Amino acid sequence: MSKRRFLLLSGAVVLSAILSLTGCSGKPDKYSSGKFTSAARYKSTMRCYTVLGKTYQPTYVKVGQTMTGISSWYGPNFHGKQTSNGERYNMHARTAAHKTWPMDTMVKVTNLQNGRSTIVRINDRGPFVKGRIIDCSYAAGKELGLDRMGIAKVKIEVVGFAGKVHSPQAIAKAKASKTEARMKLTNFGIQVGAFVRYEGALVTKRKYETLGGNKFRVVIKKADGVDGTGRTLYRVFMMGFASEEAARDYRDNCLGLTGAAIIRN
Repeated sequence: MSKRRFLLLSGAVVLSAILSLTGCSGKPDKYSSGKFTSAARYKSTMRCYTVLGKTYQPTYVKVGQTMTGISSWYGPNFHGKQTSNGERYNMHARTAAHKTWPMDTMVKVTNLQNGRSTIVRINDRGPFVKGRIIDCSYAAGKELGLDRMGIAKVKIEVVGFAGKVHSPQAIAKAKASKTEARMKLTNFGIQVGAFVRYEGALVTKRKYETLGGNKFRVVIKKADGVDGTGRTLYRVFMMGFASEEAARDYRDNCLGLTGAAIIRN
């Protein structure tokens, strides 16, 4: 296998053995190679994971959300093998791998170099190659012209969930919405530190802002007498998790802060 093909193919399937579970439920559609992800498997694929020394936190998305970057594709060498959500990869179905978007998210992929577009369903994790944001199946890649180009700059856009593609009107309405309603509430948080001196809290706040990128808010909350001594403490929280379970998974698997307090606003 050439070095270029290894890089193209290595991204999407590194996690197959790590994230796969058994059992599926739901009805297949034209974007699918089988059944949709079961509730239990969906929950497991939203947990934090680490590949090649880098940690990723799957995140919820809204219709109309976009991302721009490089797309690659993977095909015959992985046909029939298990994807990260437990399905068998079907190179002839319109599916794709994304590092953090939820499984069964429907995504419109537009090749910005030739104007071609197609719609895929996320059922795998990857690509784990710098600069790449999505790994398309052979069928989707061929529709985009990737079978000839190898890789291309693309724009991806969330257009639906669980096999259902929203109408253009619904997508436009979601884009125009000021509330930007997401799939779940994000008002859970993890206490990542507590300090007598405000300066210590500020240093920790900056540290976790870097770790969380723009996915989470890191806040400092002043508390008086919470440790029974009457002292003022400055407590630092990483906020923005969809559920207590999501916060717990991130705390234990990403931060290594097992036992740290979880709160809900």
